Amino acid sequence: MQLGIRLHDVAGATLEEKVANAKAQGFACAHVALGKVISQYSVADAALTPGLAMHVKRVFEKQDMDIAVLGNYLNLANPDPDQLKAIQKRYMTHIRFASLLGCGVVGTETGAPNVDYAYEPACHSEEALDTFITNLKPVVKYAESMGVIIAIEPVIRHIVYDAKRARAVLDAVGSPNLQIILDPVNLLDETNCGQYREIIQEAIDLLGEEIAVIHLKDFRLENGRLLSMGAGLGTMDYAGLMRFVKKEKPYIHATLEDTRPDNAVAALLSMKQWLERA
Repeated sequence: MQLGIRLHDVAGATLEEKVANAKAQGFACAHVALGKVISQYSVADAALTPGLAMHVKRVFEKQDMDIAVLGNYLNLANPDPDQLKAIQKRYMTHIRFASLLGCGVVGTETGAPNVDYAYEPACHSEEALDTFITNLKPVVKYAESMGVIIAIEPVIRHIVYDAKRARAVLDAVGSPNLQIILDPVNLLDETNCGQYREIIQEAIDLLGEEIAVIHLKDFRLENGRLLSMGAGLGTMDYAGLMRFVKKEKPYIHATLEDTRPDNAVAALLSMKQWLERA
């Protein structure tokens, strides 16, 4: 396992400072959301040129770090046709940029059937799932042409809310360039977190072959609400996940989420200890 971090959770005012600080804390890779880590110049579609890609690539190479995921978490179920067209274009721009960076994965969550990207009961409908699959297909086709993986991340309040739903998307699209980012905590809420071990195992059983990246964080149930936090700082038992990684996913990128600069190293050390014990 190559342990990394979400770069916008790292201290620093510039991309260069954030990457250097992540390396100094002991991380091997990073999840990069361009708009959250670069503010000194544009990262609009027109700005994502080969020249900018080469610059970003050199910044990471200088620190001997990988770009694990290029994040583009936009709503592919947006019902507004003009907004949807712009969103699909943004995905394709990220895919092209990732191919130049040497980054194998563009990551996305799975949206909601409204323009606000807000949870509503219709998120879990078959109609919403069909819409998402339809709108995802041309993005995956473009990823195939560029040799990049587009990886969907199931989230309980989004359209793809569990492992079964994710398996349905993989089967409907039928492309080796569509894979999975597994974030176990994103599959949980107050109603099911007591069964988290079984939920993680179900995700491994149904999606294991297609898991390309892992996100690591933790949770705690407090006053009836599920609170998410840095890995190793809550109540989660990582033994099953780490056994799977150790046996089936050598050198997989696994990036920490919900850390702060003052607790990221503790979370990193905690995950290393869980992996050693697996």
